[in-house]
Order: sequence, then structure tokens, then C-alpha cells
Amino acid sequence: MATVVPVSDAVLVPGWVTDIDSFHRWLDTDPLPERARAWFLRGRVWVDLSMEQLYTHIEVNTEITTVLRLLTRAGRLGRVFGDGTRLVNRAGDLSGEPDMTFVGAGAMAAERIVNVPGQSSGFVALEGTPDMVLEVVSDSSVTKDTATLLDAYFAAGIPEYWLVDARGGDAEFLIFTRAAEGYAPATGAEKWMPSMVFGNSFRLTQTAGEDGNPEFTLEVR
Repeated sequence: MATVVPVSDAVLVPGWVTDIDSFHRWLDTDPLPERARAWFLRGRVWVDLSMEQLYTHIEVNTEITTVLRLLTRAGRLGRVFGDGTRLVNRAGDLSGEPDMTFVGAGAMAAERIVNVPGQSSGFVALEGTPDMVLEVVSDSSVTKDTATLLDAYFAAGIPEYWLVDARGGDAEFLIFTRAAEGYAPATGAEKWMPSMVFGNSFRLTQTAGEDGNPEFTLEVR
């Protein structure tokens, strides 16, 4: 049986939330605070109520999502889903919202991933195995992003996991690819990270913007 824990003073997880399905019922019947990010992850509920940092999280996420969306559109590669898209994968025992999710055209055609209908209309989530996910590390998500999700996304069968930590003076950008028993970071010269999923190499650079705050650029070759 899944372990359920109270995750904050503001959010108390009911004892009947023990798996992905009961977690979804809880989300449907007991709305969380608007800024909350809630996951069912490897038998536990994880809820983050902290505000995301403008430059070391939102700016980074926006840059990578924008570049990959344009690349995907130009090459008709599939679809890029931004922050707020719920991903469900039962093999990985996870239901959460990656910072970005890429679904290749072949994944949809082969039904490796499907749209989850809403209660009244439209679609509200993706279920299955996407081709790539992105996480940008925050102070509140270090363990989740750098340890728990490495195991969960690998168990979910996801080919690539992109991980960025921009909290220091120079952004750390890694592309993890599947190896025999877990993810291994791709290697490239001069911080260029090769991606088998996109067929390109990428490099994330950090400079100071005109306002003095960090500015990030995802280069592609």
C-alpha cells in the first residue's frame, strides 16, 4: 500500500489517497491552492506551495520550451506541452506536471501516449510514455528532480530526461539518456549536449541581461 504523508500545514492529504486513481479523485474533489503543484510519485504525495523563481526557473523554462516548440513545429516532429500539463504513467507510479513534455508524432500514432478526457469536455492530461521531459530545479524540488524522478522517469520508459539547475552563477544543463540500469548523462564537448530524440545538440548559456538579471539562451546545432 502506498505511503501517504501530510505535506504541509496548508495541505492535508486524506488517508484514502493511496494510489494514482485515488490521488486523481482527491484533486477533483478537493481543489488545492492555485499555486500548488501536486504529484503522486512512487507511493507518496508531493505538494509544493512555494513560488517559482522568476529568473532561475521561469525564465529558463520559457526559453527551453520556446526553442523546442519552434524546432518541433518546423520539423513537424510532434507536440511540445508546457508547464501545467499533467503526465500520468503507471509503470513509473507517477502523476505530475513536468516543466515541459515532448510527445513525438510516432508516440501518439502508436498510442504509447494518449489524451485523457476531462469530466465535461476536452482533454486534461496525457497518459503513457512521452519522448522527453524537462525539469528545472528549485530549492524546494532538489530531491524530487535529481533523485526521485530519475528513477520514476526511467521506470516510465521515457527516452530522455532534461535537467537544468540555474540557481548558481552558471547554469548546469544535462540530458539524461537510457542505459542498462538507469539514466546516464550524455556527454559533449564545450557543454554541447547531444539529443537522440531531437537529432540535434543543445547548449544552455547564461549571461546578464540589460536589467542585470540572468538571461538564458538555448543554442541548437
